[in-house]
Amino acid sequence: MEKERLNKYLAACGICSRRDADRLIQEGRVTVNGKRAEMGMLVNGNERISVNGKPVHGKNEKVILAYYKPVGVTCTEKDRFADKKITDMVKFPVRVTYAGRLDKDSEGLMILTNDGDLIDAMMRGSTGHEKEYVVKVNKEITEEFIRKMGAGVVLPELGITTRPCVIEQIGKFTFKIILTQGVNRQIRRMAKALGYQVNAIKRIRVVNVQLADLKPGQYRQISGDELQMLYNFCMKGQIQKF
Repeated sequence: MEKERLNKYLAACGICSRRDADRLIQEGRVTVNGKRAEMGMLVNGNERISVNGKPVHGKNEKVILAYYKPVGVTCTEKDRFADKKITDMVKFPVRVTYAGRLDKDSEGLMILTNDGDLIDAMMRGSTGHEKEYVVKVNKEITEEFIRKMGAGVVLPELGITTRPCVIEQIGKFTFKIILTQGVNRQIRRMAKALGYQVNAIKRIRVVNVQLADLKPGQYRQISGDELQMLYNFCMKGQIQKF
C-alpha cells in the first residue's frame, strides 16, 4: 500500500493539523507499533498507531456516534463567542462533526460522524427522517393547541407552514412531538405562533437511534443492526454494509 508521512496521516484522520502532529511526534506522544514515532516516518495505515495512548482509527473508517448534548453547548465549530462548542466537548480519536443541530438552549440526542455523505443526507429535509422530542411549555396544554401543532403551523417570519406532525400530550405542560423537517428552532417558533413559550426541549430519538440511557455529555458508538438501519433510511439508494 502507498505510504505517506505520519503527520499527514494523523491530519487526515482528523486528530489535529500537520503542524500539531509534528509537535505531538516531537513530544513522544505518538507511537507506531508500540514504538515511539520519529519525525518524517512513513505509514500506510496498517500499523498500530496511537496518540497519547489512544489508538488512531483509520482515516477511511466511518465513525457514527450518538451524543447527549447538554443545555448550553453550541452546535458550532468556529465561533469565538460560544462558551462551549460541541467540537470541544466530544473527545474522540477521529474528528467528527454534527449531522443536524440542536439550539444552545435545547438538549438531547445528536448524531456525530465523519461520514460526509451521511451528514448531507441527514441535513436535507427531503429525506423526511423522524426526530422525536419531549417539550415543556409555560402554560397548560389544550386540545386546540395539540390539534393546531399537529396540523401544521404558519410561520410568517419564514414564509412557510410546517409539515403535519405526530404530537401527544404526556403531562399538563408537556408533550411529545415527532418532526420530519429541519426548520431552525422549529418547535419554539411553532409554540410561539400559538401563544406558548417553550421552557425545555429534549430530543430523544433520531430515526431509529434512541437517546436511551445516555447522560448529558456522554456518547456511544453506533454499530451493527442499529447503524445499518440508520443508513438504510437516510441514504436511500446508497445502502452500505458494515
